[in-house]
Formats: sequence, structure tokens, C-alpha cells
Amino acid sequence: MMDLLTALGLMFVLEGAMYALFPEGMRQMMTRVLTLPVKQLRMAGLFLAVFGFVIVAVLRGY
Repeated sequence: MMDLLTALGLMFVLEGAMYALFPEGMRQMMTRVLTLPVKQLRMAGLFLAVFGFVIVAVLRGY
């Protein structure tokens, strides 16, 4: 449970840093995301979820 909360906290730090450091870039990225087809967003999300799982699995030694 502690690892999950640590990961969640790290996610908030990284997300907040992107908005604090590059607010205009994040705004532009959001407008681009709104124009993407749903299928492309779904595939990108699936890819990132699998990629994240692989990173965690490798780091944990599974």
C-alpha cells in the first residue's frame, strides 16, 4: 500500500511540475488531445499502461 501511495505522489509531482514549468505547452497539448480520435487515445493509453507495467515488473525483478 505504501508503494502505491508513493507512486501516486510521484505522479502528482511530475504532473504538477509540467504545468508549473510549461503552462503554455500543456495548454497546447490539451487542445491537440481534444482533436485526436477516440481509438487513437485508447491505443495510446493502452500502450502507456503496458509500458508502465513492464517498467515496474523489470524494476521489481518479476
